[in-house]
Amino acid sequence: MRLLSSLLTKFIKSGTLRLYDASGRMHVFGSGLNGPDVTARLNRPGLDTKLALNPELNAGEFYMDGGLTFENGSTIHDMLMLFSVNRAGLGAHGSQKLLRRVWRALRRWHQSNPVGTAAKNARHHYDVPAELYRLFLDEKMQYSCAYFRDPEKDTLEQAQNYKLIHATSKLNLKPGMNVIEIGSGWGGFAIHIAQQTGARVVAINVSPEQIKVSRNNATAAGVSDLVEFREMDYRNVEGQFDRVVSVGMMEHVGIGHFDEYFGKIRGLLKDDGYAFIHCIGRMSPPGTTGPFIRKYIFPGGYSPAMSEVSAALERCGLWNADTEFLRLHYYYTIRHWRQRFAQNRAKAVVIMDETFCRMWEFYLSAVELEFLHGSHMVMQMLLSKTRDAVPIRRDFMIDAERAARID
Repeated sequence: MRLLSSLLTKFIKSGTLRLYDASGRMHVFGSGLNGPDVTARLNRPGLDTKLALNPELNAGEFYMDGGLTFENGSTIHDMLMLFSVNRAGLGAHGSQKLLRRVWRALRRWHQSNPVGTAAKNARHHYDVPAELYRLFLDEKMQYSCAYFRDPEKDTLEQAQNYKLIHATSKLNLKPGMNVIEIGSGWGGFAIHIAQQTGARVVAINVSPEQIKVSRNNATAAGVSDLVEFREMDYRNVEGQFDRVVSVGMMEHVGIGHFDEYFGKIRGLLKDDGYAFIHCIGRMSPPGTTGPFIRKYIFPGGYSPAMSEVSAALERCGLWNADTEFLRLHYYYTIRHWRQRFAQNRAKAVVIMDETFCRMWEFYLSAVELEFLHGSHMVMQMLLSKTRDAVPIRRDFMIDAERAARID
């Protein structure tokens, strides 16, 4: 326990961790103040050393395989909250600084997403049975940040509907316009655009499972004549469009492919058209994707710093005509998802298995707390080839949103 005790003693300053080692001996870390009180147990010899060497990966893996368990009412969310409120101390520890330098050196390899690999990486996450996602998403199965008017009162369904309204109000669409959606999920945004504006939408995705569900949803919504779902990589799309929309896709591109991504968006736009990009970013300098998320949840994924996005836009010759930052909306969104998943956990075990559910619990808690205590946020950008493609005042989107809101 010497290595792990050294790490935990130095970084846990708020709250308390009572940790039983494999011999049954209890070790106590923390001040007991201003943080969670967590009781955990390591169930196999040697886990303490592995946990000390790479806590961000191994804590999740040990929870998945039963090597790490909790007692006295504590949960994995409690432990991750304890780590989250002490995150500055963990990152400052010498061993963790070294580990982050290694990850940084390897990040272009970690984020490599050429055609084919990108599809494989996406299917790793999205070709899980849709029934699992229905356990915790809203009725339109939107797997991206919602938009809350009142976080303590809005239901998830209301907030996701507000998100669709908020996003569509920025598009200034007219009937008959042509839209390409890069990364269409289960089709909620494409269907909403067609229903509310009369625009025609081509929506692309590399997940056959999502494409199948999306087509069924479009038929049920009565807009299959306006929305076409295609299974293909965004780099293979041809044509020019009035609008390009991309929600929750740029996180899957990887820093080595940003020029390719924005260059393709530029090529798809008509001269008087513009793009709406909704993605996760970070307010901190460039970094890396955490090892657990990278290995088990979003292989090839990365949430970029604003400096990386801006540099790519400069190289590709795109105007950043408007940017809005949603700082806490994703925290509230994922809190709903985590709570709904917990409520439906028994059903999730039947659909998948216990190990998968533990992995999902760790994932949802970790990303929720990153949006609460970490550097991540969501950005919405309007990008164009010409300076006057987007109206010069924001009134058009504000007026459209007010006209469309449903109280």
